[in-house]
Amino acid sequence: MSGETQKIDVARLYNDELGESHFIDETMEVVAANFAPPAPPIYVSAGVPAKQVVYLFLPKGYEGDFHPAPRRQIMTLMSGSLESSSSDGSTRRFSPGNTMLVEDTQGKGHSTRALEDCVMVVSQLD
Repeated sequence: MSGETQKIDVARLYNDELGESHFIDETMEVVAANFAPPAPPIYVSAGVPAKQVVYLFLPKGYEGDFHPAPRRQIMTLMSGSLESSSSDGSTRRFSPGNTMLVEDTQGKGHSTRALEDCVMVVSQLD
């Protein structure tokens, strides 16, 4: 297994030079490594420095109108479901286990709507 790779799908939300936000699907490579010996090797991504990790709770019906992200962050939905819309008109639905790299820190931003009670883990990057 050592040196083998796998792929992980990640949604990325970013803003262009005109301030419009967009979704794009990206693939992250993970490599087999001895992450926690003596446990067997697992697949690990390259490290990303983080400032802090927080949990978010969004109650069902929460609606956050268009806003830029406060900082670059990786958001992973642990439970519930939500919709997020970019300013270009795209809407995505997220369910438990989905991860999004949020980088629309300028411009119009995105909107968020909790379809159910949601718990998220957010790694704030900068």
